[in-house]
Amino acid sequence: MTAVFKTTISDGIAEMILDHPPVNAFDSAGWMSVAAEIDALGDNEAVRVIVIAAEGKGFCAGVDIKELAAHPERIVAVNKGNYETFRAIHQNPKPVIIALHGFVLGGGIGMAGAADILVASECVRFGVPEIDRGAMGGGAHLQRMFPVQKVRYMYFTGEFIDAAEAYRLGAVEKVVPKDELRETAREIAAKIAAKSPAMVKLAKEALTGIEDGNLEDKYRWEQGFTLEAYTVGDSQESRDAFVEKRDAKF
Repeated sequence: MTAVFKTTISDGIAEMILDHPPVNAFDSAGWMSVAAEIDALGDNEAVRVIVIAAEGKGFCAGVDIKELAAHPERIVAVNKGNYETFRAIHQNPKPVIIALHGFVLGGGIGMAGAADILVASECVRFGVPEIDRGAMGGGAHLQRMFPVQKVRYMYFTGEFIDAAEAYRLGAVEKVVPKDELRETAREIAAKIAAKSPAMVKLAKEALTGIEDGNLEDKYRWEQGFTLEAYTVGDSQESRDAFVEKRDAKF
């Protein structure tokens, strides 16, 4: 399997760059490899802060719809890969900063919603097109970024919001030009890396513990509805229409 990311470590900062053209959409094995790498960085004593960014036209388009259109039975493996990746970020003992550009969709929303700090380029667009792909999931992580009614509007309509709106709603720390994105994320990471690692670890554990509800349990609840959706004919028609570049017929 071709690696879907590359990682470097310098001055206590691990930088993980997603790099799987054309749109950083991963199959089940790809998602599991991302999760394993994030877990490994969390266990690496040389790492104090993790930065995740991406090459290409956008941050992450989520799962490989073509894989699922051809092999719907793989939804369980894909679900597991998504779950493990989002958990690895949210429950990581190290702070995770994500630098977002272009499209942030599906699994990209899960990664962003699990992170500690978000930085966005001016060109970023957030979306949950699951309803048009015959699936569910992402609502719990989206709701960690945006208010309940905004989440429902995005979910039911499949419409996107831009960087300015995400900033207005408090989801992102900074909005910057794309050519300043990674450096801005590294600057924030350097501030955190200069702190006591022991104190930062305690702070993250404390802050995660006072969140409303359990993010991982909420996402598992949603994943059950994806499996239920896959038993409905409209779900397969949605994926087929996407792959064939036509309007779905319900």
